[in-house]
Amino acid sequence: MSMQVLWDADEAVVPPPAPPRVVIAGERCKGCGLCIAVCPPAVLAFGPLNQQGFPMAVVRDGERCTSCAACALICPDGAIAVFRPRRRAAAAA
Repeated sequence: MSMQVLWDADEAVVPPPAPPRVVIAGERCKGCGLCIAVCPPAVLAFGPLNQQGFPMAVVRDGERCTSCAACALICPDGAIAVFRPRRRAAAAA
């Protein structure tokens, strides 16, 4: 099996940045909708009911998330966590 060279050995290999990730603890969500209202790119929406009968907030389009964390900051139940991708330091010229 032959190997294909995908980059020059002298070049730094930098993977594309990972999109932000929003994690919602559905059982803690009370369905108040504050997170949906404050989300600038509108990536959150109401989803199915949780076991307590509240409509859970769900991520509708995670690719558009800007990782501003407005949803996590406004959630009165602490049901939302936003994981931001790590930023790489600019390479010295």
